[in-house]
Amino acid sequence: MKRVLSVSLGSSRRDKDVEVEFLGERFHLSRQGTDGSLEKAREMISARDGEVDAFGLGGIDLYLWTLKKRYTIQDALKLKRAAKKTPVLDGSFLKHTLERRVVRKLSRQDGMLSKGTKVLMVSGVDRIGMAEALHNLGAELVFGDLMFGLGINIPLKSLKAINNAGNLLCPIVTRLPFKLVYPTGEKQTKSGNPAYHRWFEWADWIAGDFHYIKRFRPQDMTGKTILTNTTTEEDEAELKQDGLKRLITSTPVLEGRSFGTNLMEAMIVALKGATEDQYSPEFFESALNELDFEPAVRGLN
Repeated sequence: MKRVLSVSLGSSRRDKDVEVEFLGERFHLSRQGTDGSLEKAREMISARDGEVDAFGLGGIDLYLWTLKKRYTIQDALKLKRAAKKTPVLDGSFLKHTLERRVVRKLSRQDGMLSKGTKVLMVSGVDRIGMAEALHNLGAELVFGDLMFGLGINIPLKSLKAINNAGNLLCPIVTRLPFKLVYPTGEKQTKSGNPAYHRWFEWADWIAGDFHYIKRFRPQDMTGKTILTNTTTEEDEAELKQDGLKRLITSTPVLEGRSFGTNLMEAMIVALKGATEDQYSPEFFESALNELDFEPAVRGLN
């Protein structure tokens, strides 16, 4: 049995272990949170290095992206370097491949997602593949990177705007302590600035990182659709109570839980026995063709 461990800066209350089979191979998939502690995450990776087949980095991205450039988050790089033997994945390749595929599939299913759909994407620089796919579809987009990441009440209303803002700010943001720009540990359970509720109310769909969505959403989500992942059964119950119409996750639901792209990307690397020099969009596209992942669509209200 292959073992894949996602080490997350998120709350340990969201931990989950499952055993599943993909393409005839058995896997033990585990998500373990460190409640915001980078040091504990480094220690966990170092202690399990060589014992597991692949690591995922949860609750933190290794890279932020614009259309043509990639920027490395320094806090995440320290975590990656704690592993000397076991590969470490952050989900970037699945965000570029799987999430584009999901947007295309949803656009073909009953007009669920179509030209003119109003989409609030809570962060574009961590999911530039999804952002570009939504742009190409003709969705009306608002990006919340400045609002949710930096506390600046300025919505960005085009792919060009998020690309320009990313190229300007990512060289700075990637050197800041990660906890300043993203909710880690118990911050993931606290409400955010209600000034941004107007953009949730404006949108038909809310897409992207679930912890931003969870933290900043208004209580009334009647008629809305969320496209995300890393949701639990408890999250689903809360969203149903809030009136959410539909919850869609880009990664499969396994025993009531949709895991992050980081863990599923690590699972693919473990499945294929791939080394870092083999990672490419083409490699992951090929693996996804074999696995045939489908977005999980749940009607809640």
